Amino acid sequence: MRDRTLLETYKRFLKDYSLEQLRYIPEPGVWSLCQMYDHLIIVANEYLDCAEACAEAHSMEGRGKTDFGEYLFANGGFPPEKIRLPDEMNAPPDNTKSTEELMLELDQLIIRIEKVENTVQEINPQNKVKHGGIGWMNAVEWTALVGMHFRHHLRQKYELDQRISK
Repeated sequence: MRDRTLLETYKRFLKDYSLEQLRYIPEPGVWSLCQMYDHLIIVANEYLDCAEACAEAHSMEGRGKTDFGEYLFANGGFPPEKIRLPDEMNAPPDNTKSTEELMLELDQLIIRIEKVENTVQEINPQNKVKHGGIGWMNAVEWTALVGMHFRHHLRQKYELDQRISK
């Protein structure tokens, strides 16, 4: 898994927080570290669901990405700015999990990613599933999106670290 080191780094960071720090919400509308971790894990599993769905999808040859999707993959990641989803897709993530629960979920995610990555190469790359903001992606692209999303949230993690250290 090419992004295993990244997820292991997130696990290492997680060990450094007290439960109070993990759940601290610095101001209304800003997530806690717990919520950020929960969001990353949930979204990664959704992306992996889509990667697996590509095995059963029909060929979408000629169906491409949005301009944002093209930008994302050309640059290998999200732009260095906050992205706000529409309110109906932006419910606050769970802020009640413990370090141990998040650690277990990260371990399970790593195992799942490795399993999915071992099968995506066999899926026809023309079989695609649509992402609302990125466009049509094949299984390999969906799995790559997991790492891109985790890297994108490193900036948010750094900002939250600054707030809890004050």
